[in-house]
Amino acid sequence: MKNRILIISILAVFVATSCASRKNLVYFQDEPLTGGLSVDEPEQIIYKPDDILTINISALDPKTVTSFNLPVVSNNVNGISAQGNIQRQTYLIDYDGNIEFPVLGTIKIAGLTRTEATEMLTTRIREYATDPIVNIRLVNFTITIIGEVASPGTFTIQDERITLLEALGLARDLTIFGERKNVLLIREVDGQKKFAKIDLTSINTISSPLYYLQQNDVIYVEPNKARIRSSTFNQNNSVLISAIGTLSTIIAVFLINK
Repeated sequence: MKNRILIISILAVFVATSCASRKNLVYFQDEPLTGGLSVDEPEQIIYKPDDILTINISALDPKTVTSFNLPVVSNNVNGISAQGNIQRQTYLIDYDGNIEFPVLGTIKIAGLTRTEATEMLTTRIREYATDPIVNIRLVNFTITIIGEVASPGTFTIQDERITLLEALGLARDLTIFGERKNVLLIREVDGQKKFAKIDLTSINTISSPLYYLQQNDVIYVEPNKARIRSSTFNQNNSVLISAIGTLSTIIAVFLINK
């Protein structure tokens, strides 16, 4: 009888502490619809629809390029315009990949790198001004890092160039429960979501073209087996185990004294 009670108690504890299934915790488990990222992805950022740019045109004679620059705007505080709040207006790349540029009109920007866009605008503006200097900056370069990292979130990048390891540094690195051999990178290419799996334990990662991130990239670090096993064990389980133990003791005492 005692053995039977012991077996029942062990089974009850096992049921109470049984681990969660991987399918209940891990994101993006089904087969992707659009395929993987190409291994020859460019390291330079590629301008895409919904990117926001500042474009500043300068020259030795500033008057010759005045008409190519948007007016500056200032954020007034109580009617006072602070010097640090003055900034040039921005260009939003539309769904078709175009911007409306002063004098030049509609210009296709999406699909170009910063170097290509700079050269194209310089050539076009040179028809109107001598030796123009074009400075383009992407102001909404963001990446999102989720999953088993210390500080998940969406981060704005100022330098327009960031590596995978630098991005994980912004999220304060993977937790001890992060799966390091199966980090998922999601990127939009030509309007489609693409993916790649990255092994952080391999030194070859730093020589991969995917090592440099693009704007709006998403990095997902899935939980490892240890996290999955421990996911259902919480304070409620400890209370339940204690209750089962107490009940088993009461039953045992009752049967012994019977």
